[in-house]
Amino acid sequence: MLKTKIKNPIIPGFHPDPSICRVDDDFYLVTSSFSFYPGVPIFHSRDLANWEQIGYVLDRPEQLPLPGSYSMLSGGIFAPTIRYHEGTFYMITTNMSRGFRNFIVTAQNPAGPWSDIYVIEDAVGIDPSLFFDDDGKVYYTGTIRVNEEDGNGQAIWGSEIDLDQMKLVGEKKILWKGAMEKSFSPEGPHIYKKDGWYYLMIAEGGTEHFHAVTISRSKEVLGNYEGYEGNPILTHRHLGKEYPICNVGHGDLVQLKDGSWYMVMLGSRLIEGYHKILGRETFIAPVVWEDGWPIVSLGTGKIELEYPIPDSLTESNNGLNVNGLPTETDTDFKEKKLGYEWNEIGNHKEGDYRLSENGLELRLIQNELVPWEIDGESSNVFERFSLMKREKKVGFIGRRQQHIAFHAKTELCFEPEAGEAAGIVVLQNDSNQIRVEYRLNESGKKEVACISTRTVVRENKQYFEEQIHGKMLLADDQNDIWLKVNGRGIHYSVSVGIADENGQIGYRQIAENVDASFMGSETSGGYIGAYIGLFAFAKQDTEKYVQFKHFSYGEENAK
Repeated sequence: MLKTKIKNPIIPGFHPDPSICRVDDDFYLVTSSFSFYPGVPIFHSRDLANWEQIGYVLDRPEQLPLPGSYSMLSGGIFAPTIRYHEGTFYMITTNMSRGFRNFIVTAQNPAGPWSDIYVIEDAVGIDPSLFFDDDGKVYYTGTIRVNEEDGNGQAIWGSEIDLDQMKLVGEKKILWKGAMEKSFSPEGPHIYKKDGWYYLMIAEGGTEHFHAVTISRSKEVLGNYEGYEGNPILTHRHLGKEYPICNVGHGDLVQLKDGSWYMVMLGSRLIEGYHKILGRETFIAPVVWEDGWPIVSLGTGKIELEYPIPDSLTESNNGLNVNGLPTETDTDFKEKKLGYEWNEIGNHKEGDYRLSENGLELRLIQNELVPWEIDGESSNVFERFSLMKREKKVGFIGRRQQHIAFHAKTELCFEPEAGEAAGIVVLQNDSNQIRVEYRLNESGKKEVACISTRTVVRENKQYFEEQIHGKMLLADDQNDIWLKVNGRGIHYSVSVGIADENGQIGYRQIAENVDASFMGSETSGGYIGAYIGLFAFAKQDTEKYVQFKHFSYGEENAK
């Protein structure tokens, strides 16, 4: 059923840095994807409330070269911008994993195919954006490092760009250094033109609690931008750390056909205190203009949980695909390809997984989800940085956690040997995760173990800790089992299911109230939100596959 109100977040789960454009009655939105593949999910809506994922912008390895090692989960794609001009869609972004390379891809159909990448060789910094002016000229904006004694030495710059040659032309100019004195992390710039003014809107304050949206304007596109006296135009930092939506920022504006305006932005929902397990999600709010400046969420100045659908859009939403955003999954993997909700870590390589009559078959790869030896409670932190350079992938297929309360389960068929493991994982990064492993124990017996790995800091030093929360021994001939994870807030529980002679599944809980509070990106480090996925690894490469016959994920009753 179609939603009758705009409900925030409009794109739940890890979907940060949203950018939006309108083409006639249709809205298109993209978000950052970091080191997950395919990259840059793209969504479609006609009413700003009901969104359907229509594909990925970067769905070929040559478009999105990524490192194999997922120690760099927070590398990859940062802050894409989507724009439309004269029949062509443009997406511009930064690949952080390949030396801050800024590039453009184009398409006539936003669902794809998108072109090969055009690297803008002399475009430094991150968070690039495009602005199409009325006179036919096009401008590039981004961030740049400057020699500043205060702040973090960063500013917003711009230049004209020739999209026929895909290169910058003319003078490069510093446009603005942000609204605050000693502004921290001015980034995410977008230029808009309204009533003879050029408006430069940016994010600043960092992407965590002090995040904000600020704005300036100029009579010339590359002129001297003057900040608005009412800045920031959006922030939640003054609402404190108990307000349920926090760190809002990194916005993009869109104008409707009726002349009204909206802004999309990132934000995080808090879970049982100041925990952000879901990561940064995509929110939306209406915007009005007053005395030449934008006012976000008139009357409250904060992001509300719901807004009415604009009257001008209620008639145009009839053409929406009612399948909507894939926030639920229930699959036996019988389709010819995975659904849009699924991602790999790093580029896809033929044979890493396959879909067959047996379901999803995931190859055992010599690269563990925790890619170093853990010595008791700690390990050599420097080993982590050396592992960043390796190209080998992990055996992992996953989807975002999108609900505060959820259930996830999988049926797998596996005959583990020494040094092999497979199962289900709630993953934040390579040192913060909760795994349910089907493996052999030290005595060579089959077991399922619930294990958490986390980063801790003691006396200003970083350590990695591993804790076993529960185990269950299995019969020697038991290959086919079910694994189930239930999450409510910051507590997860794990069960193992075995079929009886009549095929009825009986579950036994092996871990209860496992603390998952450390799974937020600010706690664990990096920029992503939790993924729930399937994994397989071995001490050495093999052509052996684990069969995952079924997987389901969905929202759980929080009560």
